Amino acid sequence: MENISHPPMEQLQDLEYCIDSNPPWVETILLAFQNYILMLGTSVMIPSMLVPLMGGTDADKIRVIQTLLFVSGINTLLQALFGTRLPTIVGGSFSYVIPILYIIRDSSLQQIPDPHERFLQTMRAIQGALIISSSLQIIIGYSQLWGIFSR
Repeated sequence: MENISHPPMEQLQDLEYCIDSNPPWVETILLAFQNYILMLGTSVMIPSMLVPLMGGTDADKIRVIQTLLFVSGINTLLQALFGTRLPTIVGGSFSYVIPILYIIRDSSLQQIPDPHERFLQTMRAIQGALIISSSLQIIIGYSQLWGIFSR
Protein backbone atom coordinates (compact mmCIF):
# COMPACT_ATOMS: atom_id res chain seq x y z
CA MET A 1 0.00 0.00 0.00
CA GLU A 2 1.41 3.34 -1.03
CA ASN A 3 1.64 6.14 1.53
CA ILE A 4 0.09 9.17 -0.13
CA SER A 5 0.70 12.53 1.47
CA HIS A 6 -0.72 15.74 0.08
CA PRO A 7 0.91 18.94 1.26
CA PRO A 8 -1.66 21.48 2.46
CA MET A 9 -0.74 24.03 -0.18
CA GLU A 10 -1.71 21.57 -2.93
CA GLN A 11 -5.19 21.17 -1.42
CA LEU A 12 -6.20 24.71 -0.59
CA GLN A 13 -4.20 27.94 -0.74
CA ASP A 14 -4.86 29.19 2.82
CA LEU A 15 -4.79 25.80 4.58
CA GLU A 16 -1.98 25.39 7.13
CA TYR A 17 -2.49 21.72 8.01
CA CYS A 18 -3.95 18.75 6.22
CA ILE A 19 -5.21 15.50 7.72
CA ASP A 20 -1.72 13.98 7.70
CA SER A 21 0.14 16.90 9.28
CA ASN A 22 0.40 17.74 12.97
CA PRO A 23 0.44 21.23 14.45
CA PRO A 24 3.27 22.19 16.83
CA TRP A 25 2.94 20.96 20.44
CA VAL A 26 2.21 24.42 21.86
CA GLU A 27 -0.64 24.95 19.42
CA THR A 28 -1.88 21.40 20.04
CA ILE A 29 -2.03 22.01 23.79
CA LEU A 30 -3.87 25.32 23.32
CA LEU A 31 -6.38 23.74 20.94
CA ALA A 32 -6.87 20.80 23.32
CA PHE A 33 -7.56 23.23 26.17
CA GLN A 34 -10.06 25.10 23.99
CA ASN A 35 -11.86 21.82 23.24
CA TYR A 36 -11.80 20.91 26.94
CA ILE A 37 -13.47 24.21 27.88
CA LEU A 38 -16.10 23.68 25.17
CA MET A 39 -16.80 20.13 26.35
CA LEU A 40 -16.91 21.15 29.99
CA GLY A 41 -19.55 23.76 29.17
CA THR A 42 -21.87 21.36 27.39
CA SER A 43 -21.18 18.55 29.85
CA VAL A 44 -22.20 20.77 32.76
CA MET A 45 -25.01 22.78 31.17
CA ILE A 46 -27.10 19.87 29.90
CA PRO A 47 -27.28 17.98 33.23
CA SER A 48 -27.72 21.24 35.16
CA MET A 49 -30.83 21.96 33.12
CA LEU A 50 -32.32 18.47 33.03
CA VAL A 51 -31.52 16.71 36.31
CA PRO A 52 -33.62 19.06 38.54
CA LEU A 53 -36.58 18.56 36.18
CA MET A 54 -36.18 14.82 36.65
CA GLY A 55 -36.38 15.08 40.44
CA GLY A 56 -32.65 14.66 40.98
CA THR A 57 -30.61 16.20 43.77
CA ASP A 58 -27.28 17.99 43.49
CA ALA A 59 -25.54 14.66 44.16
CA ASP A 60 -27.43 13.12 41.23
CA LYS A 61 -26.44 16.07 39.06
CA ILE A 62 -22.78 15.56 40.00
CA ARG A 63 -22.95 11.87 39.13
CA VAL A 64 -24.55 12.63 35.77
CA ILE A 65 -21.86 15.22 34.98
CA GLN A 66 -19.09 12.80 35.99
CA THR A 67 -20.61 10.05 33.88
CA LEU A 68 -21.01 12.35 30.88
CA LEU A 69 -17.38 13.51 31.11
CA PHE A 70 -16.09 9.93 31.48
CA VAL A 71 -18.16 8.54 28.62
CA SER A 72 -17.26 11.52 26.40
CA GLY A 73 -13.57 10.83 27.02
CA ILE A 74 -13.94 7.12 26.22
CA ASN A 75 -15.98 7.88 23.07
CA THR A 76 -13.49 10.50 21.90
CA LEU A 77 -10.60 8.09 22.46
CA LEU A 78 -12.38 5.31 20.55
CA GLN A 79 -13.21 7.74 17.72
CA ALA A 80 -9.57 8.83 17.47
CA LEU A 81 -8.19 5.28 17.57
CA PHE A 82 -10.76 3.23 15.64
CA GLY A 83 -13.27 5.62 14.06
CA THR A 84 -12.66 8.09 11.27
CA ARG A 85 -9.56 9.27 13.19
CA LEU A 86 -10.63 12.87 12.77
CA PRO A 87 -9.99 15.13 15.77
CA THR A 88 -13.63 15.21 16.82
CA ILE A 89 -15.05 15.33 20.30
CA VAL A 90 -17.90 12.97 21.06
CA GLY A 91 -20.03 14.31 23.88
CA GLY A 92 -23.42 15.51 24.96
CA SER A 93 -25.52 17.18 22.32
CA PHE A 94 -28.16 19.84 22.63
CA SER A 95 -30.08 18.10 19.83
CA TYR A 96 -31.26 15.52 22.38
CA VAL A 97 -32.56 18.08 24.90
CA ILE A 98 -36.05 18.42 23.39
CA PRO A 99 -36.71 14.64 23.14
CA ILE A 100 -35.39 14.24 26.70
CA LEU A 101 -37.72 17.01 27.88
CA TYR A 102 -40.63 15.08 26.39
CA ILE A 103 -39.57 11.98 28.29
CA ILE A 104 -39.21 13.99 31.51
CA ARG A 105 -42.69 15.47 31.07
CA ASP A 106 -44.29 12.06 30.48
CA SER A 107 -47.39 11.78 32.69
CA SER A 108 -46.56 8.29 33.95
CA LEU A 109 -43.19 9.50 35.21
CA GLN A 110 -44.66 12.68 36.69
CA GLN A 111 -47.02 10.61 38.84
CA ILE A 112 -44.16 9.01 40.81
CA PRO A 113 -44.33 10.74 44.22
CA ASP A 114 -40.75 10.12 45.45
CA PRO A 115 -38.37 12.53 43.63
CA HIS A 116 -35.40 10.15 43.79
CA GLU A 117 -37.44 7.24 42.42
CA ARG A 118 -38.80 9.54 39.69
CA PHE A 119 -35.20 10.51 38.84
CA LEU A 120 -34.15 6.87 38.58
CA GLN A 121 -37.15 5.86 36.44
CA THR A 122 -36.73 8.91 34.19
CA MET A 123 -33.02 8.21 33.79
CA ARG A 124 -33.80 4.61 32.78
CA ALA A 125 -36.35 5.81 30.23
CA ILE A 126 -33.86 8.30 28.77
CA GLN A 127 -31.09 5.69 28.64
CA GLY A 128 -33.38 3.23 26.87
CA ALA A 129 -34.45 5.83 24.32
CA LEU A 130 -30.81 6.78 23.65
CA ILE A 131 -29.80 3.13 23.24
CA ILE A 132 -32.60 2.53 20.72
CA SER A 133 -31.89 5.73 18.76
CA SER A 134 -28.13 5.11 18.64
CA SER A 135 -28.68 1.48 17.61
CA LEU A 136 -30.83 2.68 14.74
CA GLN A 137 -28.07 5.09 13.67
CA ILE A 138 -25.48 2.30 13.88
CA ILE A 139 -27.63 0.00 11.73
CA ILE A 140 -28.21 2.72 9.14
CA GLY A 141 -24.49 3.57 9.10
CA TYR A 142 -23.11 0.05 8.81
CA SER A 143 -25.71 -1.08 6.30
CA GLN A 144 -24.75 1.92 4.14
CA LEU A 145 -28.41 2.80 3.69
CA TRP A 146 -27.66 6.48 4.26
CA GLY A 147 -25.23 6.51 1.33
CA ILE A 148 -27.76 4.81 -0.89
CA PHE A 149 -30.55 7.24 0.04
CA SER A 150 -28.32 10.31 -0.27
CA ARG A 151 -27.53 9.47 -3.88
